[in-house]
Amino acid sequence: MKLKKLLRKNMEPRCTYCSHGTPLADGRRIACRRRGVVDGTDHCRAFQYDPLRRVPPKPAALRGHFTDADFSLGDTNEK
Repeated sequence: MKLKKLLRKNMEPRCTYCSHGTPLADGRRIACRRRGVVDGTDHCRAFQYDPLRRVPPKPAALRGHFTDADFSLGDTNEK
């Protein structure tokens, strides 16, 4: 992912990405320095984006059944 995508200005504000919040153990709630314990999807006027708090999406799973021949570079008839 390019750095520009992480630092874009039109990021949807969420307490999960805010530099004022700290995630709690349950993974959904945030301990905010300004508003106390809030849901991770909330936001306020003091939102300050921190790109290091962003969790990248999981990579797509490979689908299909592959054999060793699918990954070989040589002729499949040679041994």
